[in-house]
Amino acid sequence: MSAIRVLPELLINQIAAGEVVERPASALKELLENSLDAGAGEITVQLDRGGIKSLKVLDNGSGIAREDLPLALARHATSKITSLEDLERVASLGFRGEALASIVAVSRLELISRTAKDKHAWKIECAGGAIQKPAPAALSQGTGVEVQDLYFNTPARRKFLKTDATEFAHCEEVFKRIALSRFETAFSLHHNARAQWHLAAQDAPDRIKAVLGENFADASVWVDEQSGLLRLWGLAGLPAYSRGTRESQYFYVNRRFVRDKLIAHAVREAYQDILHHDRHPAFVLFLEIDPALVDVNVHPTKIEVRFRDSRAVHQFVYHVLNKALSPSVIQHDASRAAPGNPFTAPTYATQSAMPLGAAQPAVFYQTLFGAQPKTPSGAPGEPQQEIPPLGFALAQLQGIYILAQNDKGLVVVDMHAAHERIVYEKLKSALDNGATAMQPLLIPVTFNSDKLDVATAEEHQAALRELGFEIAALGPNALAVRAVPAALKDADAAELARAVLKDIREYGASRVLTERRNELLATIACHGAVCANRILSLAEMNALLREMEATERASQCNHGRPTWYQFSIADLDKLFMRGQ
Repeated sequence: MSAIRVLPELLINQIAAGEVVERPASALKELLENSLDAGAGEITVQLDRGGIKSLKVLDNGSGIAREDLPLALARHATSKITSLEDLERVASLGFRGEALASIVAVSRLELISRTAKDKHAWKIECAGGAIQKPAPAALSQGTGVEVQDLYFNTPARRKFLKTDATEFAHCEEVFKRIALSRFETAFSLHHNARAQWHLAAQDAPDRIKAVLGENFADASVWVDEQSGLLRLWGLAGLPAYSRGTRESQYFYVNRRFVRDKLIAHAVREAYQDILHHDRHPAFVLFLEIDPALVDVNVHPTKIEVRFRDSRAVHQFVYHVLNKALSPSVIQHDASRAAPGNPFTAPTYATQSAMPLGAAQPAVFYQTLFGAQPKTPSGAPGEPQQEIPPLGFALAQLQGIYILAQNDKGLVVVDMHAAHERIVYEKLKSALDNGATAMQPLLIPVTFNSDKLDVATAEEHQAALRELGFEIAALGPNALAVRAVPAALKDADAAELARAVLKDIREYGASRVLTERRNELLATIACHGAVCANRILSLAEMNALLREMEATERASQCNHGRPTWYQFSIADLDKLFMRGQ
């Protein structure tokens, strides 16, 4: 008997479903794309329990004829392409003929449709791959697809689905991506019988504003450039609207949402000189290109693409964005000035006297080091037995650098970078010892957040507590930070919470607590370190120097930058040409 057998059709479709239909949001994406390919001018989405129990998409597109209904649910059956030439110039969103068959294999599905020439609609039902005969039904022109009990027949896969709130958040994100791509189409979204979104057909700027908000639209620059067969247009957020995550990044190739490494690199390069490396730009950009010059048949989900001339595309995207975001364009574009306000050219700083000064004792010391400041023995001007490696503080420069004197000469310390390393090492040690002390906040810090962050906080309470956080949901779009790690009790609690939730969402709680742990702690330490322009007393500066001497790897911050630099007396003599 042969050991090699042809797999049953149902099993083949269930395997394909693992790639195409990862969660309810994946099914929603495929159904919405089918509606758009059918020329729908209005699409309604109805979800129940985040799409896990029920997911329905209703459109007013061209519809499906009765005789084509069974074929619509068959694997590798499609009306989008018929030949290799068609595949090489795909203009439709769907074309593989896998989505509906994969969904059918792992759900209970009802498909009802009516074309313009039909007297009434026809309905076809199926459960776990078993397809019934079409039956008469009532529906105006268009198509309705209802998916119920996703993964009901593959329990091992169903257990990987998250909470209703998390699954809905993913579905909502897919809805927004599709709605941004087709602003001429009206969309509505209901969840658990409650209206969440209603978007009328509109032009692109109004749709972008409706989905991402006026703040984004007001803090963005309009892009529209064409070169040969390439055109890039849309809104690119200015640096002032940078985000802590990559969520507000929407890039489309021929109206198809994509996540492409080449494009991501070009955008990152365009923002490199104007955006801090920890921040991410926000944008909604559309690249138009001849379909023959881009391959969309790279991945079953069709979210990846491959360009025939990748270098040309990269350079085009980079140069267009770089030009739009250049300071001369942003600062001198009078059209961006507020109505009624005259546009004025920017002013530039000039060199002035260098202030050197030390503050008086401050309460900040107590929050940094947990004790009252004490004047160190052997401070400048007093008898001393031994000068420590980093010496004793003399003054603070521009609220950024500490100037200290040791037996070699002058030491210059970047106080934020140095304190960042100290906090980082303390957090690592506490987590290693399972003793991350939590500091309850007298007044919880509340902030607005998206639904995915709220769902993440609710799902990963244990991991958050292990990291020293207590974060609770106040509503569908609000969170409250009730406790933070004791070492960070005076840091920005909202920013800390956003950083932690971002990592947990992107990498999962288990990876955050293992292989991604140090990266997360470095980010937290950066938020918790003493900020620039914070005035410190001599005692506080000396305490920071002593902490550096007692901390491993204190010569570099968490990002690899030096934390201090030594100028010898010989260096200073040479600088001032003494003895020459």
